[in-house]
Amino acid sequence: MDEFLAGVEEFIIKHWPWIIVVILLYLVWKFNIESEVVRAILALGGTVLLGRIAWRFWVHYIQQDFISGIDFVLLEIVPPREVLRSPQAMELFITNALYHWSMKGGKEEYWQGAVWFWFSLEIASIDGQVHFYIRTPSRIRGLIETQMYAQYPQAQVKAVEDYTLGVDEISPESAWNGWGCEFKLTKPEAYPIRTYVDYGLDEDPKEEYKVDPVSPVVELFGSLQKGEQMWMQIVVTPSKKTYRTKGTWFGKHDWVVEARNEMFKLMRPYTSQREEPGQGLVKLARIEIRVPKFLDNTATAMSAKTAKVGFETGIRVMYVAKKEAFDMNSRRNLRLIFRQYAKPDCNEFYRINSAQADFYSGIFTASPATIMMLANRMLHEFRERAFFHLPLRHHIFGQNHWKWPIPQVLSLDSIIKAYPHHLTFVLNTEELATLWHFPGQILKVPTLERIESKEASPPPNLPT
Repeated sequence: MDEFLAGVEEFIIKHWPWIIVVILLYLVWKFNIESEVVRAILALGGTVLLGRIAWRFWVHYIQQDFISGIDFVLLEIVPPREVLRSPQAMELFITNALYHWSMKGGKEEYWQGAVWFWFSLEIASIDGQVHFYIRTPSRIRGLIETQMYAQYPQAQVKAVEDYTLGVDEISPESAWNGWGCEFKLTKPEAYPIRTYVDYGLDEDPKEEYKVDPVSPVVELFGSLQKGEQMWMQIVVTPSKKTYRTKGTWFGKHDWVVEARNEMFKLMRPYTSQREEPGQGLVKLARIEIRVPKFLDNTATAMSAKTAKVGFETGIRVMYVAKKEAFDMNSRRNLRLIFRQYAKPDCNEFYRINSAQADFYSGIFTASPATIMMLANRMLHEFRERAFFHLPLRHHIFGQNHWKWPIPQVLSLDSIIKAYPHHLTFVLNTEELATLWHFPGQILKVPTLERIESKEASPPPNLPT
């Protein structure tokens, strides 16, 4: 019963503007429109509703204006010939270089449209040549370089052209075909995925004994043939995600508190509470939690996740190729590249928003032209690194807006081609470093470019 009431409360708070509209329409139908009371209520309700819509448009406009002034640069990271450090070095890099969270005042947020910067950690294969990239605002480039050299002194960081521009478009008339998808977590984000710590890479084992979860990704990317490309992007921003606090109308809490709430929910069936009378009005409560053995690892992993910095994250992959080189098997292989991160007692990734016939997931599948249109959209979403602060088209023609009450058949081909609803989730630095780090020496992929010679800067005190 409590969960039902909480669900009703959540629905009311989330959809209160539409509830007001329904109430107003009911009043118009029930009473005479000439009634002064009804007129006053309609005027007040309409003002509130239009004011909310105008405010959301204003915030969107100033944010897009602020974002248009951000100059982004794509940096290629060429790993050193010998990567001797564990993924913990990459975790430290992500923490120091990418976590740009600061409190923004009302003027910055609602007048200047200031937003937190976001970054894209990418692995790409062009004709089988594997590259590591970071897309960052240009003003952060210096920090990215210094923090990368701090952890990998022999690496090379250089600015390059955006490799996605090499594919002009995906259409029946173009030379390219493509497929892509995004990923979400199967459970609440409080449950972590399998990380490099679970693979023992934090203990610095001998190179021949290492089992590196990023190796299957690099190996698959390196196996492509001429005319094929495979891309992976992990778009991150410091987590400012908030959740509504149950029992309040406007109370909010962050992802750490939400993770603790999920842990309490997990422990609730194994918790007993006994109240004993104390002195006066004081009551002493005794709470006893007996966690079953099979939940020990899950509870420990959930607790450990909140001990590190969290990033709101979106993950997208794409396979593009010349039409004569397009291989359906490569598309299938790309869908499975995250299986090594699955942790059945905790969390794993699940494919969503696939650019194929099951996109609308109805009895009426999309036509071949629509499927190619979806792939072309995915190309532009990848190129824009679109997960946060989406363009207006996503808000007006978002798939989540056109499911109800409009029949889903209307979203096919000729009427509405809705945009997918991008899902983001919180991963901590350990999980991100597991997904994106340089493979060790044990991986001998000839198509992965590495720095073959050691570089060193001259002493700063040389006479000139």
